[in-house]
Order: sequence, then C-alpha cells, then structure tokens
Amino acid sequence: MRPGPKGKVVSVTDGDTLLLDNGLTVRLIGLQAPKLPQGRENFTAWPKSDEAKARLEALTLGKAVEVRHGGETRDRHDRVLGQLFVPDTPELWVQRQLLAEGLARVYSFPDNRACLADLLAAESLARTMRLGIWADPYYTVRRADRPEALLARAGQYELVEGRVLLAEKAGGRVFLNFGRHWKTDFTAVIDARALGLFTATGLDPLALNGALVRIRGWVDDRDGPRIELTHPEQIEVLAAR
Repeated sequence: MRPGPKGKVVSVTDGDTLLLDNGLTVRLIGLQAPKLPQGRENFTAWPKSDEAKARLEALTLGKAVEVRHGGETRDRHDRVLGQLFVPDTPELWVQRQLLAEGLARVYSFPDNRACLADLLAAESLARTMRLGIWADPYYTVRRADRPEALLARAGQYELVEGRVLLAEKAGGRVFLNFGRHWKTDFTAVIDARALGLFTATGLDPLALNGALVRIRGWVDDRDGPRIELTHPEQIEVLAAR
C-alpha cells in the first residue's frame, strides 16, 4: 500500500467515516458499517449502526492516524479512501478490527481491492462466532434458492449463498444461474468489462458449474433477483462441486 494523509481524528460520522483535524474526511475503504440516516428522509437506521459508530469513536477519536492507499484515493464526494491505521504499539488496523468484532461487512470496489483476503478472513471468523451484526437477522446470509425472499431485499447489500446450476456466457456477459427459471430465480451477472479482472486473478466464472459459492453485492430486480458482479472478490468459492 502507498502512504497517504495523516492527522488526528476530531469527529466520527458513522461506523465507516471520520473527520481529521486537517479538514479531510476519510471513508474507510474495504468495509460497510451499518448505516445511519445522516439527515436522509424516510431512512431507517440499520441495526447496530450506533454500536458501530461508538466503536469507531473508541478506536480513533482524538488519536493520530495514518491512511494508506491500495487503489483510488478519492471518491466522488472528495472523501479520502484508504485503509486506516492507528500507529500505537502494536499498530491497529481499524478496518480489520471492526470486521473482527462483527461491526461491519466487507464491501469492495473494482478500483480498490487491496487487502481483501485479510478483511474477508476477519469477517468470516466474526460471522462464524455470530459477533455483532451476525447475531441480527437483518444481516443473515441469504439463500439463493429462495428468490421470493431475495426480491424482498431488492435495493439492499446482501450476502447470498447457493450452488451454481449453470454458468454460461451470452452477449459478452457471464450469467451464474442458481435456478432453472432465469426469469424468476436468482442470478449473478458479470459484465464484459469485469471479465478481465476475473482472468487476471485466475478465477474462471464459467468453471463454476455445480460450485457452492457466496455472492456479495446489491440486489436488484431484473428478471428475478440479481446481483451485478464487477470484480472477482465478490465471489467466494465454498466448494468446487
């Protein structure tokens, strides 16, 4: 990772965003904490959002921190993007700590994929131990063979597990079908622009026929529930066949 800005944390906005004394707003890349309304109308706070914010305050407020970049350095809101470290003894990696305590989920972008293996491992252990958010049904890992329940989660970021019934390429895109009826069953779709990233990491999505996988992303409703995949870390292969 590349060194980025340093500063002292003067306020915490929510479980993944904070403000430094140099005026920079930092968005912790690689995770998504439970969301707070932040002034949005008709927005209900996600479960554990207050706990996630309080924990980030306990870890960072009033402390000197360092940002390190592993991809894009700014988002469209001009927030600084990076992994956040508190250079105490021993050094604290804030993202990994929040994930290990079950106060966030791994959330990544195709242009910011550094450290994801370590972050996924921390999330996995917390989920297995049912820590934090993983004890709340709101964050349950959804089943791919229950498309009606997935449709009810359209517009939400979800983890979905199931066995790929058919992996096929059509029109430059790859479709991972989890049921026989593509108009109503759950599907994960890999856009042509993303296929190069899959090739670079050695993950051939067409080889996933029969594989048990975990998909993560935003659920939409287009010919049944669907998640768009933009980079390979959105797929975890749990069993090849």
